[in-house]
Amino acid sequence: MIKNIRRCLLLIWLLMFTIGCQEAAKEPPDYWPTDGWRTTSPEEQGVRSEILADMLALVQAEAYAIDSIMVVRNGYVVLDTTIYPFLQGSRHIIYSCTKSVVSALVGIAIDQGAIDGVQQPVTAFFPELAIENFDSQKQEMTLEDLLTMRSGLACRDSYLYRWQGLREMEQSEDWVAHVLSLPMVEAPGSRFEYCNGASFLLSAILQETTDQTALAYAQENLFGPLGIEDVDWKANPQGINIGWSDLYMRPDDMAKIGLLYLHEGQWDGEQIISAGWIRDSTRSYVDATLQDGYGYQWWVSDSGVYMALGYAGQFIFVVPQKGMVVVFTSDLPEDQFAVPLGLLSQYIIPAADSPSPLAADPQSQEALQTLTVSLREP
Repeated sequence: MIKNIRRCLLLIWLLMFTIGCQEAAKEPPDYWPTDGWRTTSPEEQGVRSEILADMLALVQAEAYAIDSIMVVRNGYVVLDTTIYPFLQGSRHIIYSCTKSVVSALVGIAIDQGAIDGVQQPVTAFFPELAIENFDSQKQEMTLEDLLTMRSGLACRDSYLYRWQGLREMEQSEDWVAHVLSLPMVEAPGSRFEYCNGASFLLSAILQETTDQTALAYAQENLFGPLGIEDVDWKANPQGINIGWSDLYMRPDDMAKIGLLYLHEGQWDGEQIISAGWIRDSTRSYVDATLQDGYGYQWWVSDSGVYMALGYAGQFIFVVPQKGMVVVFTSDLPEDQFAVPLGLLSQYIIPAADSPSPLAADPQSQEALQTLTVSLREP
């Protein structure tokens, strides 16, 4: 699986090299989709319908278990496809894309002063908790170490370990104490090791510092301002939202998160998240596995593309060079996890080959619309 993903990222890098990696202007869109997205033809936003239609034809021919594809350029939807049996307007579990939402909430909490900053020691957030295997390394572990998956904890709870550590945590009486009591296998900050428990601790820290669950805090400070209402987020037996997963959102709301990041935390005249936090979150701090690097719970490609990424093919791609946000929801098997990466690099990015509107292409637009409709049907 990792080999396939690396191949797709190489394609993305080559594409970005050929277009010169010129950043799209950071001008705000001429409307904000708080109350709903506006749609145009792809050509109106400099995107070729013919290439998007070719992509949908491939998805149909290969019967990929993709549930939805949404492509936004310049703030306008140019493709919004749901694939049967997934229904338009339905929520979808976003799995580990949840981590990127939690990162946004941590940034907001720092902006508001609820958290001092990323260098705060993690154990200081839980002063009354009895922590086992406590040593100087664990004492030095910071919030930034959790954000960048460099905790040093012996988590063993990712796909690499078939989620063994997650099952052990879920069987414990106190999930926070369980994660913080894990042995340290190396100094914090020294190496990337994907750890779902670290993301759970971020949710617990939000609850400790804001006196609200992560969901309630998000509804007030992130989801509410963006017009995101139809969400569900599972919590553990202690009432702490699952920081690594189990957030359910509609694909069009996932795209709002991407648009917020594309515009450096600004939304309709309001700075929802500081621009500094957006920049810090989406740059690479460490060599990673599924992508070139890892930021603050965001995966980062050397091409300039960054993404929220989740099990079974959930993606929020942000492509600053093209002014694009692309969302996939899926139920892909493990050996096809990289399919959305391939579709992005081979079809979606090449389709956006003009910074200005293109001449109308009625024939290709009709073909695209026909495929979009047919994919929604049994």
